[in-house]
Amino acid sequence: MDDQAVIVEFEYPEDSLDPLLELEDHLEAAIETAELGEFDGHELSVDLDQGVLDFYGPDAEAILTAVRPLLQAATCLRNVRVTLRYGPPEDGVAERVETLVD
Repeated sequence: MDDQAVIVEFEYPEDSLDPLLELEDHLEAAIETAELGEFDGHELSVDLDQGVLDFYGPDAEAILTAVRPLLQAATCLRNVRVTLRYGPPEDGVAERVETLVD
């Protein structure tokens, strides 16, 4: 089952969505190539200054390992914080939070 998740929260200092969309293409390719699950897209605030990227699959740690280098190298993201959820979205499920980029 694809019950685990990697939720990436970030600040977005760009005026255009183009850098984010290009990053998403690379993130999606990394997940699909490694057959780790799926990239479920992004959510952005109306003023584009904050956002979230969602990934789902059977192994949150493996997903983070695959996307970490891309997230850390992304110049279009600031203050990147990752939540790994080790089960379905319900009360009591174990989570771990990590800061990737300040």
